[in-house]
Amino acid sequence: RIIEQSPIGAVLVVHLIYDVRDAMGANAVNRAVEKIAPRVEALTGGRVHLRILSNLADRRLARASCLIPLTQLGFGEYSPEDVRDGIIAAWAFAAADPYRAATHNKGIMNGVDAVVIATGNDWRAVEAGAHAYAARTGRYTSLSTWGKDNEGNLVGALELPLAVGLVGGATRV
Repeated sequence: RIIEQSPIGAVLVVHLIYDVRDAMGANAVNRAVEKIAPRVEALTGGRVHLRILSNLADRRLARASCLIPLTQLGFGEYSPEDVRDGIIAAWAFAAADPYRAATHNKGIMNGVDAVVIATGNDWRAVEAGAHAYAARTGRYTSLSTWGKDNEGNLVGALELPLAVGLVGGATRV
């Protein structure tokens, strides 16, 4: 796509969609964009300024969901319905307010980061992609959703881009 307004004139943005299978893909993508840069220059008559991957891996979405039985939620003076409704209200606050969403998503990323680090993957790349994904509509919001099913149980879902590798790169260490 061409972006008309730029300090350096018209800018052509080329996105390479590359299937890296079980790898994180940074090395493969970087090699690919370096290799095609001269061809892009020849085809366009322009100059390739950046050859870089994006950490917004929105074609590599990971999804998780859960159902927590209502009977498992009550404690002390709090009824199961109060706990469920409190969790849903806290999520609704994060979904509506970017200031709350930042802290809500930080909590989500605390758990995600631990696994990403333990598996030798780039936690900063995953963080950047997750937060960019949370703002994909033009407004920063929650990465998770919470609600209740027809029986009153608490149901949650999480979706975020997760560019991690099982092979190659640092995972070899």
